[in-house]
Amino acid sequence: MQALSGVTLELSESTILGLIGPNGSGKTTLVNIITGVLRPDAGQVFVGDIDATGWRPDHICRLGVGRTFQIARLFGSLTVRENVEVGVMARPEVDVDDRVMHLLDRFSLTQWASTWVSDLPYGVERRLGIALALGIQPRFLLLDEPAAGLNEEESDQLLSMIRGIREDPEFRCGILIIDHDLRLIFRLCDSVHVLSEGKTIAEATPQEIRRNQAVIESYLGKRYEDEDAELR
Repeated sequence: MQALSGVTLELSESTILGLIGPNGSGKTTLVNIITGVLRPDAGQVFVGDIDATGWRPDHICRLGVGRTFQIARLFGSLTVRENVEVGVMARPEVDVDDRVMHLLDRFSLTQWASTWVSDLPYGVERRLGIALALGIQPRFLLLDEPAAGLNEEESDQLLSMIRGIREDPEFRCGILIIDHDLRLIFRLCDSVHVLSEGKTIAEATPQEIRRNQAVIESYLGKRYEDEDAELR
């Protein structure tokens, strides 16, 4: 059985693309292929004009692709500040201290700077994962379920943070976000790509995705169809 088949996905800088679908539809597998964690049996991965198919994760990272994971992969034996330093040091041409302090402030992590990662609240862990990924100054940022486990207030804060990354001239990176928090996805994304059983079933604006019958049947459920009918 193929995990993915015939999927074509394009992410442009300064855009936010949502990637949704049922569990097991191939979302994380696709991100793992893009970032070099998995090697595809067929197909190609391009970063800009460079064919990076099958490259190692560190080499793809150097092309400007940053990512987070479903379960935060942080350096538990280091402090928050030291974690951010790890990301920033991947770009030796920058002033590490200034860049680290800026990211700590930008993501409201300054008060946690000396805290061991193992002692962090869950929501702060999520923010730190994004700050760490941005330390490399990526052209493209891939976020794998950043809202998982967050309450509604924390999800709203995350939405504002991600939107700010796209709008901030300092970053301006393209963002791919996987999440089951559809309230977040539909409010945040410019367009949404939907997978089911390893295949693309739709890619369109959030408004169009909510009305797509194939997406409703495979993932969204009837309540989204009913809600949309009430709005029309």
